[in-house]
Amino acid sequence: MSEFDDATEVAADGSSAIHDGWDINGNANGGYLMALAARGMRAIAGRPDPISVTGHYLSPGRPGPVQIDGSVVKSGRRFSTVAAQMHRDGTPLLQLIGAFGDLSQPLGTYEHLSGGPPDLPPFDECVPREARQGSVPVGIADRLRVHIHPDHTGWVHDDRNGVAEMAGWFAFVDDRPIDTLALLMVCDAFPPAVFHLDMPSGWVPTLEYTVHVRAVPVPGPVRCVFRSQFVQGGFFNEDGEVWDAAGTLVAQSRQLGLTPL
Repeated sequence: MSEFDDATEVAADGSSAIHDGWDINGNANGGYLMALAARGMRAIAGRPDPISVTGHYLSPGRPGPVQIDGSVVKSGRRFSTVAAQMHRDGTPLLQLIGAFGDLSQPLGTYEHLSGGPPDLPPFDECVPREARQGSVPVGIADRLRVHIHPDHTGWVHDDRNGVAEMAGWFAFVDDRPIDTLALLMVCDAFPPAVFHLDMPSGWVPTLEYTVHVRAVPVPGPVRCVFRSQFVQGGFFNEDGEVWDAAGTLVAQSRQLGLTPL
């Protein structure tokens, strides 16, 4: 069993645990929390692939036992929709709704794409995400191979380029294949694109996070790009794309976060 599979295990009764080491400064990564909850939701749905999952983050996720409770809202011919909550001792941590299906069964053949994968240097020529951001420990960096485009690392040295874009490669340290459940974490594994802007540094909490899974990735690392267009009134958006080794768009994401105070 891979580290990710072990860290997202959910019992038949919905009992589970947030594992240590999937965090930034002690708070579990939001994509990891969504993947953990979605694994329980997937079992409830009885379908293999998350198609669209939205999570509202209510409290920080610290390591320890949690309960994931959910129910089928509607089950149709192609999709089952599940509503769920992750909670601990009566305190809700994450509220979710998701549609689940089977991406091995094509839903259509027509295609129109106005974009493509980000132009990246080879995997080993990109810069690994460090295990610390200044004084902040990044626990997930020991389990994920997040390699960032060399042009997108200036913020580490307080050399911000003013362009809210973050691109790079993703793979697991233990070479676990990237499946549709893992894509929920991939879309939240990179530093926020707003780190390139001339704004105060600090924690950028997620309010809402949505992932649309478009296809099952082929084997190999995936290419990712995240962009923020609007930072206003204490909020920012971040839109992401994930492309597999065959050049197929396998996931998109949108996140609403808070700027640092």
